Amino acid sequence: QVQLVESGGGLVQPGGSLRLSCSASGSIFRINDMAWYRQAPGKERELVATVTSGGRTIYTDSVKGRFTISRANAMRTVYLQMNSLKSEDTAVYYCNADVLVYGGLRSSGFWGQGTQVTVSS
Repeated sequence: QVQLVESGGGLVQPGGSLRLSCSASGSIFRINDMAWYRQAPGKERELVATVTSGGRTIYTDSVKGRFTISRANAMRTVYLQMNSLKSEDTAVYYCNADVLVYGGLRSSGFWGQGTQVTVSS
């Protein structure tokens, strides 16, 4: 019904930058919140940042001032600009979207496949 495809991960040195993208496609009537999560080895998946349909943004404390989430509604795309990256940012990053599909009665959360971000010298 709905597919989320992420791109932009990779290997970067500490202090560097990366920009993640996630595009949604399928039988989409409306996208509500879009978010980025991450999961480091041996740790639980954590919410990194959220952007509402109205453009309001929310960040976890550890990335405030370094990461910026944004969305292009017409393109059904969400971005995560990551600056001043640290080794502790190393994780698989997942895109999540709260989507109301055509014919649906309520919205549901959909996930991308994940993209690896490795911060290392």
